[in-house]
Amino acid sequence: MISSLSDPKSRLCGNSIVKERGKLIDLFRQRALKFGEFTLASGKKASYYLDGKQITLHSEGLKLVSEGLLEILAGVDFQAIGGMSIGADPIIGGVLAAAGAQGRELLGFLVRKEPKGHGTQRYIEGPVQPGMKVVIVDDVVTTGGSSLLAIDRIQEFGCDVVQVVAIVDRMEGGAANFAARNLPLKSLLTIQDFGISPPGP
Repeated sequence: MISSLSDPKSRLCGNSIVKERGKLIDLFRQRALKFGEFTLASGKKASYYLDGKQITLHSEGLKLVSEGLLEILAGVDFQAIGGMSIGADPIIGGVLAAAGAQGRELLGFLVRKEPKGHGTQRYIEGPVQPGMKVVIVDDVVTTGGSSLLAIDRIQEFGCDVVQVVAIVDRMEGGAANFAARNLPLKSLLTIQDFGISPPGP
């Protein structure tokens, strides 16, 4: 199982944690980490890019991510997990499958960028109901813009967001933006796991 970097002590809890985190880091290096000149979804320029879908649309990568996210959510009281489509879609499916394998009931939901053009014409898809406690998930967090939009929409729907989780935190302001909304961020990895220093203030 994978443990969160937000708790440095958790890195020392056993060889299995180190091994699983190491596997995920290796997969990112092999499949998803690219260097060059990139413009991110946030509009920022960057010298590297982390393509999370290369991990979440890969069988072993999704398994590692899904089990790891459930682990870092241990102790969090929530009934559903969701995020902005399409980046969060495979993660949500993976986490639901991992929860099912553990005999745990959990719901998922997808947040549309645009409302559905027919039928209910709403932003939220899935069995989630107003009043539920929910977690927002993303693959790679930079400033957190897409997750903040997902948070706005699921709150408008009537749910209580209790936690934000991600596979990788680029450490470029996302955690602070969530904290400004009184929402904690937990991530499986940060860019420091790839030997990349976060940008200065």
